[in-house]
Amino acid sequence: MISWRDRVLVGGAALGIVMAHGASTPGRAQDSWGGVLDEHPAIQYASRPATDRVTKLKEALVQSGRSLQRDPRNGYLLSVLDALGVPIESQLLVFSKTGVQRAYTSPENPRALFFDDSVAVGYIPGAPFLELAAHDPQQGVVFYTLDQASTPPAFTRRTSCLSCHVSASTENVPGMIVRTNTVGDAGDVMPHSDTHDVNHRTPHPDRWGGWLVTSEGPTPYSQRAHSGNITFSGRGNTSNQVFVDWISNPPDARGYPAASSDVVALLVFDHQMHAINLLTRLNWESRVAASGGRAGASADGNVRHLVDELADYLLFVGEARLPVPLAARPGFAEHLEARIPKDRRGRSFAQLDLVSRLMRYPCSYIVYSAAFDGLPSSAKRAVYARMLEILSGRDSRAAYAHLTSDDRRAVLEILRDTKPDFPPS
Repeated sequence: MISWRDRVLVGGAALGIVMAHGASTPGRAQDSWGGVLDEHPAIQYASRPATDRVTKLKEALVQSGRSLQRDPRNGYLLSVLDALGVPIESQLLVFSKTGVQRAYTSPENPRALFFDDSVAVGYIPGAPFLELAAHDPQQGVVFYTLDQASTPPAFTRRTSCLSCHVSASTENVPGMIVRTNTVGDAGDVMPHSDTHDVNHRTPHPDRWGGWLVTSEGPTPYSQRAHSGNITFSGRGNTSNQVFVDWISNPPDARGYPAASSDVVALLVFDHQMHAINLLTRLNWESRVAASGGRAGASADGNVRHLVDELADYLLFVGEARLPVPLAARPGFAEHLEARIPKDRRGRSFAQLDLVSRLMRYPCSYIVYSAAFDGLPSSAKRAVYARMLEILSGRDSRAAYAHLTSDDRRAVLEILRDTKPDFPPS
């Protein structure tokens, strides 16, 4: 494990970029900070009050005098999901031994993840804790555990999670990790095997190693189309017995509230988690730049790069195309769409396509998140300007060829109807 003091963020790579840019521009103030980014005076991740949804739930429970209800089978899971408004239909299943409670995780006892646009809840039958990760609009992802046996229940913040959840995989800020692994028969990640991060740009055959993948699509989503549901023996043989065992046994008898680890929910998860990390990194770098006298996205090269990267990602630049048409599990699509505003014609960035791409309109619903709205004003204006530059066709490079004229028009119309601060032209 990496210790708190051994983590290298701005003190190494990230700050090196900011400082080098400042040094190359005469008369510009330089940031002399030499520590890690989350301890920068403009950030103070561990000490500033959090405003994420778990923190708000804690405060609401105290003020109301209510408590979470513990179930003999699932502990506090169902009560937590209900209190946070996270749908059971979002359940994903990870059987690789990769989480903080990896000793309790196996192909026979996978870790379940439940999520929405800013919260993820981890649950393993028989494990002592629920794991929660909540995206704070200013402070990045904040991590908590909830002791399944405690009375009364208490959420405990865990900064120790940063030993894994701050790395290149998370854009070097407290964030979410989505990864594919080559996994042995017992769930262990095989040494010297292919392990890599996943987002909506990752080719489908390279996704979901160590995950269960179920599908309710009209066309079979063949095993060869992804890396899920497979374990490897030491002699290189593969098996899908983990999947056979899962679908052959009632999930409630094994302690799970649902039977699925739906491919559509996985696709949404892959897209969203990288967007969350990009938002945090842009927010933090903008605040660090402003504290050093370099306010505004146009005044800092590193911030400018992050603005362009986020704008591209929100517009699904480089998205891997779907190999077959899919259908979302009943309840998941409805919950996703219910949280996102519609324009005057009933169109929404949460409406799924699932024929050749994930979303019907190629712009992320993350533009409605508290984290996006909480970006420093100069950074948000710069993201909007870059999106407008792309959607108006002023940037006609091949990277944006996936955006048809109809796509561009629809996205602009939806943005102008549903985001009051989006520029009119």
